[in-house]
Amino acid sequence: MNKDIMREITPLTQNDCFTIFSRVKKEFTFPLHYHDEFELNLICNGAGAKRIIGDHIEVIDDLELVLVGPNLYHSWFTYQCKNEEIKEVTIQWHKDLFDDKFLCRNQLNYIRCMFDRSSRGIAFSGETIRSLAPRILSLNEKSGFDSVLELMSILHDLSTSRNMRTLSNATFANEHFSYNSRRIEKAFQYMHNNYDRTITLSEVAKLVSMTDVSFSRFIKKRTGNTFIDTLNEIRLGHASKKLIDTTHSIAEISYNCGFNNISNFNRIFKKKKGCTPKEFRESFTSGTKVFI
Repeated sequence: MNKDIMREITPLTQNDCFTIFSRVKKEFTFPLHYHDEFELNLICNGAGAKRIIGDHIEVIDDLELVLVGPNLYHSWFTYQCKNEEIKEVTIQWHKDLFDDKFLCRNQLNYIRCMFDRSSRGIAFSGETIRSLAPRILSLNEKSGFDSVLELMSILHDLSTSRNMRTLSNATFANEHFSYNSRRIEKAFQYMHNNYDRTITLSEVAKLVSMTDVSFSRFIKKRTGNTFIDTLNEIRLGHASKKLIDTTHSIAEISYNCGFNNISNFNRIFKKKKGCTPKEFRESFTSGTKVFI
């Protein structure tokens, strides 16, 4: 584990349903961290700040609402934000507050799906934020049972909202996707196990007993990506982890993750993540030391 990523012990006790922090500040000072609890974070007046969720880095707008699943790296940094009255509301709750038996009920299906996606981080649309921000901002005015009901209502409205974005790479977040297809699952497992070497479409197609053309169409239909894009996303997820958790050179990581040359790795990485591997690594190391 990178020594610059802190494990946070939240103030939640086993007797609490959730906790809420509300503050106005001039800058973001908390380092890159993770914790066992779910977290919903609302930020107002934060334009120009930089957000890191898993392996996803982005400069945020004025309004920001993100749901972070348990043990996912996350933090916000002042970066280019000039506003001296940044409003931040953070809600945290135990991952077992809503257990699996409860969430499997039909009426909770949308919340369950949202919680599953939150293992990669979810950013909500501006329309959703403007609609729900007043209720989030006033949540600490409620007490006891009413506050729990309101939190559940907010989570339900979030889970049915439109245009939410999943942030971090699935490989990085160690998420196991189900595409309701044994063939796709078998293909993905094979690519995860062999990402460090050359993998051809033909060998994966043969593995799942399909022709090259049929498998190419099949994976595009099921995932929305071509075979090469899918394989590159898997490789980038592993590369992102190595950039954070090891001191290996970028060239070593490139070759160890199956990219045929470092130029190709740099090009694909920047296209997918908006920054170079070197810039990405610096965001998780030197950039966070300032705040520790």
